[in-house]
Amino acid sequence: MILLNDNCKHSFDSQVLTNGPYTMEPGKIRKLDEVVVNRIAAGEIIQRPANALKEMLENSLDAKATSIQVVVKSGGLKLLQIQDNGTGIRRDDLEIVCERFTTSKLQSFEDLSSIDTYGFRGEALASISHVAQLAITTKTRGEKCAYKAAYEDGRLKGAVKPCAGNQGTQITVEDLFYNVPMRKQALKAPNEEYQKILDVVCKYAIHNPQTGFILKKFGENASIRTQPKSTIESNISLVYGPSIAKSLLKIAVHDEVLQLEVDGFVTNVNFSTKKGAFLLFINHRAVQSSNLKKAIDQIYSPYLPKGMSPFVYLSINLNPNNVDVNVHPTKHEVHFLHEEEIVEKIRDSVEHALLGGNESRTFYTQALLPGASEPVDSAKLNETVGDKTLVYKFVRTDHNDQKLEKFFGLNISRNASITESLNESGIEKHSVRSKKQELKQDTKLTSVLKLRKAVEDDCDCDLRNIFSELTFVGVVDRTNSLIQYDTKMFLISTKMLAEELCYQMLLYEFGNLTRMSFTSPLPLMELALLGLQDPESGWTEEDGPMHELADRVVEILSSKAPMMKEYFSICISEDGMLESIPVIINDYIPSMAYLPLYMLRLATEVEWDEEQECFRTFCRETAMFYAKIALGKSEQEYKWEIEHAICPALKQKLLPPKLFARNGSVLQMANLPDLYRVFERC
Repeated sequence: MILLNDNCKHSFDSQVLTNGPYTMEPGKIRKLDEVVVNRIAAGEIIQRPANALKEMLENSLDAKATSIQVVVKSGGLKLLQIQDNGTGIRRDDLEIVCERFTTSKLQSFEDLSSIDTYGFRGEALASISHVAQLAITTKTRGEKCAYKAAYEDGRLKGAVKPCAGNQGTQITVEDLFYNVPMRKQALKAPNEEYQKILDVVCKYAIHNPQTGFILKKFGENASIRTQPKSTIESNISLVYGPSIAKSLLKIAVHDEVLQLEVDGFVTNVNFSTKKGAFLLFINHRAVQSSNLKKAIDQIYSPYLPKGMSPFVYLSINLNPNNVDVNVHPTKHEVHFLHEEEIVEKIRDSVEHALLGGNESRTFYTQALLPGASEPVDSAKLNETVGDKTLVYKFVRTDHNDQKLEKFFGLNISRNASITESLNESGIEKHSVRSKKQELKQDTKLTSVLKLRKAVEDDCDCDLRNIFSELTFVGVVDRTNSLIQYDTKMFLISTKMLAEELCYQMLLYEFGNLTRMSFTSPLPLMELALLGLQDPESGWTEEDGPMHELADRVVEILSSKAPMMKEYFSICISEDGMLESIPVIINDYIPSMAYLPLYMLRLATEVEWDEEQECFRTFCRETAMFYAKIALGKSEQEYKWEIEHAICPALKQKLLPPKLFARNGSVLQMANLPDLYRVFERC
């Protein structure tokens, strides 16, 4: 071994670096492989599942879609699927649709100065195809069928195949970042990624009320469901909660010099939340502006408690010539002219709205004397005018507080062993059990989608707000109940509302209904005979022998058994035995006394010959049967079911039709401020 001192070592290192084979030469410049280039570029645009979804949402909106449905699995990493009813993609364009820089929205660089679409680079689908398995199913109005294509690294994988499908486009992204493991490992937990996806859908649902949005996890119910042809205010209420909607102040700015139009909503200073929300759209593009956000936060800081934030939604329209959208690959940032002046204009407008909308701002302290009860929660002290507290604002909003039964000494609870008998005809009592279905999938049947759309188009947004925040008060009788919304009390027709609820749930859970099985199957023949004996059936001797009619009922239902089993979980065996009916509302069992009449009406009242009418009448008949809540049941049981099964389902899922505002289904009985005015006169 030879030991070198520092001087010798330095001399040796210098020789190694400058002489002979050890001389350091510059590296040879090589052109990167195209796959590597595309994956690097894809990493700039598609940073996480929420970025991929944003790009696809914008494509759907550019395609004039009025309905967009998103399905997510494992936070979008396993599955991210979006389906719309837009214009679709031409068959001839499918070969290049996933190549970089292919777009129908831009032809020359100068077009950027007047761009009025979300997309313009033609990189989104290409980028996704380089980091995930991508499939597209699409149909245009002029084509006779849909076409399906799969892509890998921006190129077609196999031939484009014809298939069945509705107008519009469905894009399925699977195994996102499967070939970029470091990116995949850097992402957060699936639930956190889903929350980011949820945030994206919420923003675009509010800004695009003309389009209906649905977001759900794979195999679960929808997390968001907004209606087409809605309003911004209604969608804010639906997505962020009615408490925000009640506190909204309108923002409007018009400046011809700056070529500026601003519309939006901010919450008054009586509302605040820790998380807050700042939704900003410039020329309909969701963007971020730290300067504008900082200016608005400064306005609220004197009013709100420390650490609390407002809700802000602003839509800014500028001359496209004054906006540079080509700043960042994700398009989250834009640059625009006269930024300082525009921020100042918006700041002034927000400040003016707050000053004009907060006459009822509350500031006071409360002393607690020895022996006194605890003070009322400050969250319930909503408003004051001068020195006078508006005591009518102290309303109960917790369903666990006293209900109507409390005043009559009743204690409503449910015995888990309760079962039902059919009637006095001799058919014995049957218990039921539920079978959970693990996999759910949405239908693509046009007839069902049209029926759903009819429900959504007919939804009364004001009634929906009432039901989404209802508080159960009590059962009045076997057909009516009392609910509370804000300071108002309403009398609702439980039966009519339950019937509409069941009809809608049959449509939206089409093909995914849980099965309720009888421990002993019931003979259809006996059910049909019992149904004909029911006075409601309207049977007379002129209609023919009862047994022949019952045979015909069994024949019809048996022939339709496969369809009823697949779509509605009604199982009829080959020997004519009824084995199960669907679970439509959790924790609710229909009155079995009306099962015979229900079976009879399925055979005689359903329009079996035409698909859409068949599904409509079938769901209506089934809903009528399930809506007979209190008939044939004990008082204890039906009251428990109304409070703990029917009302929670109404609150979460009912889309009330406009007719309910006129036909007496929902009647306002009292308004607390009006009652106080009556008492003051007394």
